[in-house]
Amino acid sequence: MPGIEKLPIEETLEDSPQTRSLLGVFEEDTAAISNYCSQLYQAMQRIYDAQNELSAATHLTSRLLKEYDKQRFPLGGDDEVMSSTLQQFAKVIDELSSCHAVLSTQLADAMMFPITQFKERDLKEILTLKEVFQISSDDHDTAINRYSRLSKRRDNDKLRAEVVEDVYTSRKKQHQTMMHYFCSLNMLQYKKKMALLEPLLGYMQAQISFFKLGTENLTQQWEDFLGTIGTSVQNVRREMEEEVRQMQQTIQQLETSCDTLYAPCDPDPAHTPVCRNLTRKQGYLYIRNKTGLVSSSWERQYFFTQGGNLMHQARGEVAGGLVTDLDNCSVMAVDSDDRRFCFQVTSFDGKKVVTLQAESRKDCEEWISTINNISKRIYLSENAEELAARVNQSALEAVTPSPSFQQRHESMRPSSKGRTGRASSISSVGSEPSPALSVLSLDALVAPETPIQFDIISPVSEENSGQSKAAAQSGRRSNPFGESGDRTSEDSEDSILHQLFIVRFLGSMEVKTAESSDVISETMRQILAARAIHNIFRMTESHLLVTCDCLKLIDPQTQVTRLRFPLSSVVQCSSHQDNKRLFGFVLQSAGGRGDSRAICYIFESNNDGEKICDSIGLAKQIAFHSEMDRKAVEKKKEQDKAKEKQQEELSKQKQIEKDLEEQSRLIAASSRPANPPAPDGQFLVLSNSQSEDSDAGEEGKKKGESEA
Repeated sequence: MPGIEKLPIEETLEDSPQTRSLLGVFEEDTAAISNYCSQLYQAMQRIYDAQNELSAATHLTSRLLKEYDKQRFPLGGDDEVMSSTLQQFAKVIDELSSCHAVLSTQLADAMMFPITQFKERDLKEILTLKEVFQISSDDHDTAINRYSRLSKRRDNDKLRAEVVEDVYTSRKKQHQTMMHYFCSLNMLQYKKKMALLEPLLGYMQAQISFFKLGTENLTQQWEDFLGTIGTSVQNVRREMEEEVRQMQQTIQQLETSCDTLYAPCDPDPAHTPVCRNLTRKQGYLYIRNKTGLVSSSWERQYFFTQGGNLMHQARGEVAGGLVTDLDNCSVMAVDSDDRRFCFQVTSFDGKKVVTLQAESRKDCEEWISTINNISKRIYLSENAEELAARVNQSALEAVTPSPSFQQRHESMRPSSKGRTGRASSISSVGSEPSPALSVLSLDALVAPETPIQFDIISPVSEENSGQSKAAAQSGRRSNPFGESGDRTSEDSEDSILHQLFIVRFLGSMEVKTAESSDVISETMRQILAARAIHNIFRMTESHLLVTCDCLKLIDPQTQVTRLRFPLSSVVQCSSHQDNKRLFGFVLQSAGGRGDSRAICYIFESNNDGEKICDSIGLAKQIAFHSEMDRKAVEKKKEQDKAKEKQQEELSKQKQIEKDLEEQSRLIAASSRPANPPAPDGQFLVLSNSQSEDSDAGEEGKKKGESEA
């Protein structure tokens, strides 16, 4: 005989939806067995009641046995040995359908008694246990709901003791009833085989005894077959008795060991310490559902973690549903006015907040530690528990208040400036550089002994300092980062492109070259490795504003510009090949003495990193075309100025030529023969005024003569 399907008695106390689903399969199988046995019982009753209808009754029995393979039993439907055995019984019963009569006494004792006992005793016992289990389960749900509604403000020791005792009694009753119910369902799988085989065995033995001499239908071969079947039935009975003994021992052991687990809270916390190295957990929690603007309701569901997701599942459901994504989420213990042991899970983008209630403080802290470990993606590593043990301190900080990440690093950051100040930024994360990080810094793309900056620090350069002083003298409002108050407005008004993204700063470091295509991916690898080595998991969130002039990191709370990167200094920008949320860009900045250095900045975004890189590329294209248009306009202006200057030169030349013509005419007029020669025989050249006076004198002389 093949193995028998069994319900796990060890999981009755947990009472998970998976166990309830498996219980539903066994109950469905019990209903199918009851239906099938009722039909078989009616067929055998016809054999017993009416000998004249023996042929028809045996034919019906044979037909039902042949249809065993067509029955949809959830359990044991693929039992080939059982199926083949019933098929052989069907064959011989069909051959015996021509027999005239069967002794009713033998049929009553050997055929009707076993199946009647199975139908009236075993199946009814299963139904009774099912009703008792349902009642105890409802009582436990009522008790645990009453316990969960205990008020935190109005703490009554007497009422709390009564509620705890009620939970203890109802949970113990449910556990015991469920264990016995599971035991009966497991035994039914054995009794089912006996209830089907024993009546048939008795029927055949009655036929053999009735036909004393035997017939061709009942030969020695069939007797051997029936003997083998009888042996199999005895083996199944002995196996069932052994299984009953083992399950009774298991029930006794579980009743003894689980006595302390019936109470909802552990009276001795030192007996069961909190395990903070878990990367998966399941159990019942209460979830708060908002029913209005102020009111809310609590619902008890079964929660479990699956990979990086938090799932929930109601009783009777086969599969669970997604609650929230736990990657890069935040979890913390919260105080609720009406509930105890509450904690809150916030998604990585802050758009979804889930408030849950655990059964005890230990369960609450284990859930917080587990979600913290999953948020850091520890479950993806090979040695998840070892890595989780290294970050237990981070999980503990979510349960107990602690200083913020930025305050700790500001207190540890040295006050020196320049190269030494930047080199000490990595030492603020850990006391000493780890060996793994020193190996990573030997890569050819990164400058040797390059520090990694994990915080957003905006050192004010001399140029920005001068601008801040000038702005202060002129009455402008300046921020601590060396930018005037109206500079942002000017950039925002003049720029054609304005795109805003939510990003988190991972780190920055100086690189050897800014032109290599692998420098950003290599910097990502080293920064992520350094953050994992030094257990740095918190990041500073900012708003990245992409314009045609620059890139700005803006504080989302105060709207103050943290960093400003000129777009002309951004050499390249790319995203991670696998994780598209990671992106970075290389900034080529000029030093104080004319030398230039390249710095690679790495960020994580909520949106796709490729979109940000495309936006930066679009901004550079727009800036490039704008510069080209500006140069074209300047060139056109220079050409217009050259044309105007040429026109002025031509006008001056024409004026000079005109003056020369006028002067030559006057010279020609002054050189006429009427002019008396000079004493030395040379002609006198008169000026314009002298010639005009002489002409006027001659005209006056002629006029006087005419008047005379």
